[in-house]
Amino acid sequence: MELYLDSANLKEIEEGFKLGFLNGLTTTPTFMQREGITDIDGMIVKLSKMVPVLQIEALGDTAEEVLAEAKRQLALGLDPTKTVFKIPVSLEGVRACKMLRNEGLLVNVHLVYTLQQAYMAMHAGATYVCPLVGRLQDQGHDALDLVAQIVDAVDHYGYDTKVMFSSVRTLEHVRNALNLGVHTITVPLKVMKQLTENHFTTVGTDQFIRDTRLMTVRVKEAINAVNPVVGSDTNLAEAIIKMTEYGFGAITVVNADGSLKGVFTDGDLRRKMISDGRDVLSKKMGDFVYGDAVSIEGSALLNDAASLFKSTKVDTILVTENGKPIGMIDIQDLED
Repeated sequence: MELYLDSANLKEIEEGFKLGFLNGLTTTPTFMQREGITDIDGMIVKLSKMVPVLQIEALGDTAEEVLAEAKRQLALGLDPTKTVFKIPVSLEGVRACKMLRNEGLLVNVHLVYTLQQAYMAMHAGATYVCPLVGRLQDQGHDALDLVAQIVDAVDHYGYDTKVMFSSVRTLEHVRNALNLGVHTITVPLKVMKQLTENHFTTVGTDQFIRDTRLMTVRVKEAINAVNPVVGSDTNLAEAIIKMTEYGFGAITVVNADGSLKGVFTDGDLRRKMISDGRDVLSKKMGDFVYGDAVSIEGSALLNDAASLFKSTKVDTILVTENGKPIGMIDIQDLED
């Protein structure tokens, strides 16, 4: 099924065709008027250089006027093999369709609302016949049944005409088009951008990204640039202020020579306050007894850190390099 973009907005068109696989662009005078375009010919020429195939309106009261308008537009420099002239269905419209097709030009007979209109367009040799699904549904008609009838007619009688599903409003319309077996669909960018979206796909992709990060990123590459360290001669009150500034639930305590004394956590603080009261705030960090710190070398992978978090049930792990503290990694850092 061919996929066309339906727009006259240059930013949308540039964005859409960056995908690299759209078959072409459909546009209308109404779209151009909404975009504030006054130089229609200039816009048509510009668009023709941006897209693989351009479908534009050729209007006139008679078939001769439609043919003359198509030829006038071609004279602007358009490629006849890459330009499709859109003609509203009518007796003069289908006559114009036949005249343009006799000259080897491509035609889309559109604004189709009935099977009879589609039949006349197909029999006149239309390259495309274009029912407007959204508009039909707005008027209470069974648009999908009409599209199915047109597709069946093309298949049954062997007409060399492509059915274009247009006036697309929703994702469901695209699914309808696929199920009905139409040959072409033209879609607004806002709908097109939703076609690859799915919650479960997003969840799965995020999981793959997280797991890849765990297997490829080193701990030292993931730690905060701030290294929460205080000397052993720092009193506890000052250390608490530093913990707050750093935004960690723990702080590294080092000896005068930079060697590790221990790690003081917010859990240690609560226990000390309960056992010693407020007087503990004046004590030096070197006065406390420290157990073995949960630590990991900065060269280790985040996967190793994840295992360590799981086995120790801590929220923060000391990161070292050659035995000296270089920072801390929080369990939340694994999700970044």
